[in-house]
Amino acid sequence: MVDYMREQLDELMGRNRNLPVDQKAKERSWKDSENCKFFLHSFCPHDLFVNTKSDLGPCTKLHDEEMRKMYQEAPRCSRKLDIENEFVRFISNMIQEVDRKIQKGKQRLDLMNSKLDQRPLSKQAEAIANINDKISKLIREAEEAGVRGDVDQAQNLMELCDKMKEDKDALIKQYESCGFNFSEQKEMEVCSTCAAFLVIGDAQSRIDDHLMGKQHIGYSKLRKALEDHKAYIEKELEERRSGSSSSSRRRDDRFRDDHRRDRDRDRERDRRDRRRSRSRDKRDDYKSSRNDRRGSPKKSRRDSRSPDRRDRHRRDRRSRS
Repeated sequence: MVDYMREQLDELMGRNRNLPVDQKAKERSWKDSENCKFFLHSFCPHDLFVNTKSDLGPCTKLHDEEMRKMYQEAPRCSRKLDIENEFVRFISNMIQEVDRKIQKGKQRLDLMNSKLDQRPLSKQAEAIANINDKISKLIREAEEAGVRGDVDQAQNLMELCDKMKEDKDALIKQYESCGFNFSEQKEMEVCSTCAAFLVIGDAQSRIDDHLMGKQHIGYSKLRKALEDHKAYIEKELEERRSGSSSSSRRRDDRFRDDHRRDRDRDRERDRRDRRRSRSRDKRDDYKSSRNDRRGSPKKSRRDSRSPDRRDRHRRDRRSRS
């Protein structure tokens, strides 16, 4: 009651209601140690099994919707990943524990059934067993009549079957009023979700009560949370694999584009070299043809004279001297 009143006052006036006026309230964050990590992530397992055989006791941490909203809006970081892993480990341990209980319960039922098979049936149990056999036989005959198309006979057989069921229930009530316990004669099974013992063929109202119980709903929620986490991990791995394949394709595309650019660059360089070579050849051919048109260079008048005349000219100069 005190905790409930405290929560109500916190909701109305805030958690800092007792601070002095001149003292500034501490800015809160979802990373504070007082917050329940499991509640921030999705839900707190301590709230699932209150007043049941699997009660974990009250949670000592703070459950604040505002902090949960801040946690969900915060970007993904290593702190959030640690909280998620811790939550998964906690619920996995709880599921492993209840799975061990389920296995032990099945072994216990197998042992009980083996002892019941060896024990001789009482007169009351034998009478009920005979009625069950007759009911099963009538149901098979009604199904065969329905397959043949004899609707009237099938309907009559089902009415007779319903009447025998009413007689069986009346007989069971009569035996139970005399102190005979039929619960020991009924077949049992173990719930594959929460390890509870169930009566096979029990009334639908009792089955519904079990399915809507805190323990069954709590373990169902734990199992679904673990399945959702596994599905999320598989989806993330698939996206990473597809992302790596797409990145490799992009890398191959970039390599092909680079190779194509290098090839085009080499081709353009070859074209430029060929154009330069052709231009150089044309220039040389032009110079050569121009020189051919001009002919050999003219000799000077002195060089154009014959050798004999040059010699004679030298002798005349020497004789004058």
